[in-house]
Formats: sequence, C-alpha cells, structure tokens
Amino acid sequence: MRKSRLTAGIVAALAVAGTAACSSGGSSSSDDTLTFMFRGGEDEKAAYQEAIDRFTEDTGVEVKMIVTSADQYAQKLQAAVAGNKVPDVFYIETASLQSYVSSGVLMDITDKVAEQGADLDNIWEYGLDSYRFDGSVQGTSEGRLYGLPKDIGPFAFGYNADMLEKAGIERPDPDEPLTWDEWLKICQKLTQDTDGDGEVDQWGTGLNVQWNSQAFVWSNGGDWTNEDFTEVTVDTPEFAEAIQFIADLTNEHGVTPNPEQSQTLDTYQRFMAGEIGFFPVGPWDMSVYNELDFEYDLLPWPVGKTGEPATWIGTLGIGVSNTTAMPDEAVQLATYLSTDETAQETLVDASIQIPNRIDTAEKWAAEATEEGVKPKNRQEFLDIAEDYGRAGSSSYTYGGEWYDELWVGIQPVIDGDKPAAEYLAEVQPRMQELLDQANAQAEQAAAAAAAAS
Repeated sequence: MRKSRLTAGIVAALAVAGTAACSSGGSSSSDDTLTFMFRGGEDEKAAYQEAIDRFTEDTGVEVKMIVTSADQYAQKLQAAVAGNKVPDVFYIETASLQSYVSSGVLMDITDKVAEQGADLDNIWEYGLDSYRFDGSVQGTSEGRLYGLPKDIGPFAFGYNADMLEKAGIERPDPDEPLTWDEWLKICQKLTQDTDGDGEVDQWGTGLNVQWNSQAFVWSNGGDWTNEDFTEVTVDTPEFAEAIQFIADLTNEHGVTPNPEQSQTLDTYQRFMAGEIGFFPVGPWDMSVYNELDFEYDLLPWPVGKTGEPATWIGTLGIGVSNTTAMPDEAVQLATYLSTDETAQETLVDASIQIPNRIDTAEKWAAEATEEGVKPKNRQEFLDIAEDYGRAGSSSYTYGGEWYDELWVGIQPVIDGDKPAAEYLAEVQPRMQELLDQANAQAEQAAAAAAAAS
C-alpha cells in the first residue's frame, strides 16, 4: 500500500457521479460472478488470485479480478462510477470514504459482516475504525462500517545493517529510540567518499519531506490540525523545528544526497543500491527489500522533544458497492479477504502486507527469529500498529487539498533558501481556507444525504 490520496476534485467528481450510480441501481456484476477491482503489481495479483481461487472453491461464487497499476486506479475507479459500472467489491481510501457514503456508492456492511461471524476483535482496531462513519465523524468505534481493512500500513524506519557493521557502528536498539542528535551523529559517520574520488557516494539517510515529515513533526510535539480538524496548526515552533531539521540534513550537515545527486538516482533507488544507511520501510516494500544484496532491519523512528517515537500509519480498505446485484456474496468476499486466516496468510506470504489478524501478526513477527527471515525486527511493524502509529489529519477530512497545499511551495525550504518558520507562517492561511472549504463540503454532503434518506 503506497501512501496516496484522491484529490479533492476527484472526490467531488466521484460524489456527483456516485449519486447518479446510486439512483439508477447500476452494477458491474453479472448474475453469478462478482467483480473485484484493486491495484497492485504482479506479486499482489498472484496472491489475490490464489486467495480468490480458494474462495470460489469453498463458496461456488466466481470472481472476476480487475487489476490496475497504483497510479491509474483512482482514474479508472472514477470512470467506473461515472459510467454506472461500479465494481461489486473494490479498494477504497480513507480520504474518499465520506464522499462515497454521502453519494451512495458504498454499502453499509455492518449487519452483513456480523452475519458472517468474523471475529472483529482480532482485527487491528485502527484498521476497522478507519472505515466507520456515523454521518458526521469518521474513525470512531461508534460509526457504521462502510468497508473493511485490506491492510494496515505501519510506516517503519529501516537501516542497512551491513553498512553499519562495516563502519564499526553497533546495530540500533530495537526498543530504545535514538534522539535526533544521536541519529544525526551516526548519519555523519556513514556519509563517506568510499572510492576516494573526492565525491561523497554513501550517505547517512535520504528523506522525502512530504512522506517522512510526520514522524519528526509528531515526535517534536507538532501537528497539522487541532483534534477536531477545524484549525490548521502548522505555524508553530514545534512544527517548524521538525521541518527545518529535515532540510538541514542536506543543507547544513550534508548527510543526504543533494538535489543534483537525487536527480541522477533518487534516494529510494540509492537505498536499494546500498548507498544510504537509514530509509523508511513500509510493509509494501518487503517483497523488494527482501531480495536486496545486504541485510536490512527496522528500528524506532528518531525522537524529538517529546522523547516518544511517532510515525504515520495508513490503511487501504475493501468496500462493497451499494448497487451490487449480489450483496450477500460481495460482503462475504470482502470479509474473507480482510479477516480469513488462510487468505491473510496467502497475502502475507507474498510479502505485500502485515496480517490484519492480530494473532496471525504476532505469529508472523515471532517467525523473524528463523534463519533467513527479513527483516528480523518485524515486531516494529506491530509496535507501530499497537502503540505509536498515527493517521494523518487528511485521512478523516473531506478531501486532502488543504493538506497538499503545504508541499506546493516548500522547495525553497528544502533548498535552504527560506527558513521553515517563515514559509509555514505564509502557507497556514491558505491551508486554513482550503480546510474550511472541505469542512463546509462535508456538512453539505451530510445534509444532502440526510434529506435523500
């Protein structure tokens, strides 16, 4: 599961198109075959094929898979909704859930999931609650279920264990997080000219401010909004200090590739090439990282002023069309893919996610002691899921345009041409205006849905 979100424009278009789909009762299924639309590569496709073949064998229900690449999924799903050909079962993102519910695209599956007898107490609470909505608030245990987690995505921090060993640096403690200063000193030791040509060719780290800033901001006591998502709070000293620290890794300390070096080879590729010491690791990376020529492992994210690690945790969901011709079978398929032990083991064995089932996840983490298993510290994924992982504010607002605005003009900060505090003071009013618009849209959609019912 890659970190991504539908833009506000796409969400709005889906809402309009979804209203038409709801009113006309369209579905892409035939009388005896379900359609399941998802995104992923060959590993994910093969794993789902194996799981669905077993589902068909057990239930007699045929399933047609519709697979897209990650960057095409939102557009193709939008076209399916607009064309009144909503797949029976399909991937959903938390940022689009409210609009899908308001427009009638998603089915309320609460009662039908209960009829399946699934042990929801054995599913990560964060994953379940992300798809609950009570008509005004998303993400609380009191809401109705409009989807089930396909997975949860704890965004962990990884390191090249071979690089640290070669530099004479002990492996980090898997339980005790490094402070920013402690981590920076290790990055400085790792940053080297290894071939003696006068150019640095090995770096301590290589972070992307858009995808990696959450861990630093939250651990330093900052956040994007207040608790009820009504006020943008990026213009605080805690937030600015975290963003400045990330920028200084390149401009002041030189422990990351500079922009010119990143254009030659981005930091993701450099980590896989063994040129970067510390880099984020999501469960979706394991199938690739497990084939690397060096050993990698996980550690807690470095900590700021709070002294407590923090990181983003995401989730991708499986929803059911409100207009499916086979509602019972569609909910059965969604429940099977999300909660069945054998189905989960099939997906986990493909190294594309961690288990949704808590008992399966604990077993999976314990297996890391076996020879050849990577990463050894699988428990870090579970610690994030249980303890210090947090959903981004934009996961529970009506679209994420307000959040995206932060990154539009941040490059001068990353290049060292503008202080983070100055930029954040400038961008906060623009973000606030967009958040106000999103909240107003949410209220309008809720009112329209209430009137229609």
